[in-house]
Amino acid sequence: MQAILEKALEAVQAVADFQLKHFRAMPVGADNIKSLRETVSFVDVESEKILQDALLPLIEEAGFYGEESGKTGSQDLVWIVDPLDGTTNFLSGNDHFSISVALVKNGKPILGILCKPFSNETWTCIKGEGVFYKGEKTSKVSENLTEKDALFVTGFPYRSSDVAPSFFACAAEVLTLGRGIRRTGSAALDVTNLSCGWMQGFWETDLQPYDIAAAMLFAEENGCIVTNHQGGEYDIFSDRLMVAALPAVHAALLETIQKHYAADI
Repeated sequence: MQAILEKALEAVQAVADFQLKHFRAMPVGADNIKSLRETVSFVDVESEKILQDALLPLIEEAGFYGEESGKTGSQDLVWIVDPLDGTTNFLSGNDHFSISVALVKNGKPILGILCKPFSNETWTCIKGEGVFYKGEKTSKVSENLTEKDALFVTGFPYRSSDVAPSFFACAAEVLTLGRGIRRTGSAALDVTNLSCGWMQGFWETDLQPYDIAAAMLFAEENGCIVTNHQGGEYDIFSDRLMVAALPAVHAALLETIQKHYAADI
């Protein structure tokens, strides 16, 4: 598995170099609208092609699931890839964007890579072996920090107009639950930062598997609690709302979310 990780990391680095070549060098409007407030550029498409071409030969029986190209091959053992999480940031010249790669077996991530190209930051994990940041093993998150000292991070529900009222009511309460709320534009980076203890609580609706598969592995590996909004195990393929937090923060965040979101969303 380590050899596979190293080869996958080489592909991710190649994509990072490609993205940096075009970052802040593309004219305004060099993108296409996928759906309301979702854009895609040739950088997304070409990045995914580089990853697919490099990853598929590494494990003969593994399939592929990319944000831009969809599903091919087996989905029991599958590479799940977001070639550019934070496309809107990228196209706007904001450096907060990332590349996310996960190997998922029977719905559970077993290997993850996340790269923030602009700052040359990379996280890697093989399940059960810890999370590595810039090649150094990270520590488990604090078990003692509570919600009053927590900084929360989220994403606006632009895909989910049906939960917008719930979101804004919930955010108003979370705002005073801890030290504040941030919205960055990359869920993959948000949950990865949580895994290092740099954020302390996260919630968002309608995440896609490619948004979160690698970061969820990091978070769980480092002792964060990751659930759906009912407090059960989060399923990357079926659950609509993720709640992730440090151990002593999760209960208060979950309780707040349950006040505002319907149980059956």
